[in-house]
Amino acid sequence: MLSQTLNSTDTLSAMATDSQAIDTTISKIRAIASGAGDSGFLSGLKELDQVTLNFSGGDLFVLNLTIAIIMFGVALEIKVDHFKNIWNNKRVAVIGVVSQFVVLPLATFLLAIALGDFITPTIAMGMILVASCPGGNISNFISALAKGHAALSVTLTAIATTAAIALTPLNFKLWGGLYTNISVDASSYLKDLDIPVMEVFKTVIILLGIPLLSGMLFNSFFPKLTKKITKPIKIFSIVAFSAMVIIAFSNNFEYFKEYIKYIFILVLIHNAIALGSGYIFARLTKCNDAVRRTITIETGIQNSVLALVLLFNPKIFPPEMNNGGMAFIAAWWGIWHILSGLGIAFVWSRRAPKGGISAA
Repeated sequence: MLSQTLNSTDTLSAMATDSQAIDTTISKIRAIASGAGDSGFLSGLKELDQVTLNFSGGDLFVLNLTIAIIMFGVALEIKVDHFKNIWNNKRVAVIGVVSQFVVLPLATFLLAIALGDFITPTIAMGMILVASCPGGNISNFISALAKGHAALSVTLTAIATTAAIALTPLNFKLWGGLYTNISVDASSYLKDLDIPVMEVFKTVIILLGIPLLSGMLFNSFFPKLTKKITKPIKIFSIVAFSAMVIIAFSNNFEYFKEYIKYIFILVLIHNAIALGSGYIFARLTKCNDAVRRTITIETGIQNSVLALVLLFNPKIFPPEMNNGGMAFIAAWWGIWHILSGLGIAFVWSRRAPKGGISAA
């Protein structure tokens, strides 16, 4: 009885500490933004929203092809056994999925509301869109580097990628819709945006569902060949994505130089909250150290390429809508989450997880 009371006290103490940490972070964010003033920070974001990026139909085709190859490469490492593992590790699997598809979108929504006076509605919607996407394709590598639970990371990638076919459009519709209803400026500023959930669903099916099924079938029918091509495809995927982002930024370098100072701060904060919310949620649900590391990384590494593809789909986001800020948020996320993920992995790699590596 005494031990249960002490455990409850520890949990409440942890929750209070984590809540204070979140409040402190939000206060610092608001201080940064208010210090910049409307003449600086907010007006800069308003200017960015008006920017039309140099991104052609050919660029969109290459981006679509790149994400299809990336997801095919991810699927090559997914086997039916990974879904069977969910049954053996139901608790941590549920915690991981909830962290990605409930905790992160909710935390992002609250962040967007907290920064309502200092960011534009389209910037907020860009953050919500990124948070609605599944984990990124390098999360497995970073989790292994961080001495997390590598097998759990692959299993969570399999679940999240599959679940994203339905949850990405639904999450964006839910939290984006709530934001436009609550925000004073959003309803008029985003009057041209009526989130077409079925169009988002169709796009996600094409970009995630088909490559996912193709990769799993290829793995099943050609296991020997799969072993030979998995690593080269993974390397090619990372190189292709990096090249695509570099080309996109080079085509818009003048905009990048002028506005990166605003986007850098927002993505830094948003990504820190993504990593932090994953860690805090795993801690509050009493996951062990290795699992906490994995869930932190799976929550903080997002498939921002998918967000970019959705953004440049004229059937989802009308061409007349000013979404330069949304595109910059998604594009810089694609670079920054790699750097932050490698950074946190480097710190964790210097010590073994407490209690060893087990899904407990």
